[in-house]
Amino acid sequence: MNRKHVMRAGTVALAAVVALGLMACSSVKKEEGPAAGALTSVTLMLNWTPNNHHAGIYAALQNGWYRDEGIDLKIVEPAAAGADQVVASGGADFGISQAESLLPARAAGAAVVSIATLLPHNDSSFFALTSAGIKRPKDFEGKTYGGYGGPLERELLSTLVKCDGGDPAKVKQVEVGNIDYLPGMEQQRFDFVWVFEGWDVLRAREVEHKDVTSVKFTDWEKCVPDWYTPVVIASEKTLKEQPDLVRKFLKATARGYDLAIANPDQAATLLLKSAPELDKGLVTASAKYHAPKYAAKGKAWGVQEVKVWTDFTAFLRKSGLLEKDVPANAAFTNDFLPKK
Repeated sequence: MNRKHVMRAGTVALAAVVALGLMACSSVKKEEGPAAGALTSVTLMLNWTPNNHHAGIYAALQNGWYRDEGIDLKIVEPAAAGADQVVASGGADFGISQAESLLPARAAGAAVVSIATLLPHNDSSFFALTSAGIKRPKDFEGKTYGGYGGPLERELLSTLVKCDGGDPAKVKQVEVGNIDYLPGMEQQRFDFVWVFEGWDVLRAREVEHKDVTSVKFTDWEKCVPDWYTPVVIASEKTLKEQPDLVRKFLKATARGYDLAIANPDQAATLLLKSAPELDKGLVTASAKYHAPKYAAKGKAWGVQEVKVWTDFTAFLRKSGLLEKDVPANAAFTNDFLPKK
């Protein structure tokens, strides 16, 4: 699960086509459940193929907790342009997105809101073979970065290297797309990439037993602010017209993540039941890695902070990556999370 897929060039038009196709399974439809009576059909669009970021969702699904809330949940994989436009258009009731796409989407007029964060801190890192000699951002000098060539990638690299006393002009960048990064690094086509620590780095280190290293974004918050990724999103229309549905959806989802926190082995088993094509060793290791990371210490799953949204918005604005300010209270809400 590479971290950079969220910056793929997709078209709004394609998202709209997908949205129309999904509308048939959105929340307006009722179905008769065998025991639960009338169920509301709800669609959730993922941000990527199933992985441990989604473990709580699949735990709740496999345990029947959405049905307990009167919800018949259908999970679909993402449109080319991501979930923001599809959810905004009504093509899916809920979606998994990330702050770096939600904020530009809102600035462009898409009325989507983050209603929970799957992780309270960004688990991104720049990932390399240990032999590349990369231990900190300054070490990117003289090395080649393999990515999508997106503006956020370039800004993050430049900011981190400069902040660590290096020269961003000495970092070479090549576009490699969505590939298996380890062979590319081993073949010296590029030296480092942007991934999620708890998936690609974990797979390389724990499953494939490679000698790898990473520069975690959370270790360099003095240079680049933390941000929420991934997040659960809904449209303003859904929040206004179906608040009870949103609360029930998040109640079941939070219950799933509470299980993933308390019992990662069981969460791994339930994820593999939904997505048997995944590598069991990776899913099991990733479940244990994520269990203490799904919720911040002393806080419930899903809670978001104003400062995180404000700081990241300011970073995007200063970098020229956001065309206008997006107020934090418009970008997110904690109001629909279960009351603890």
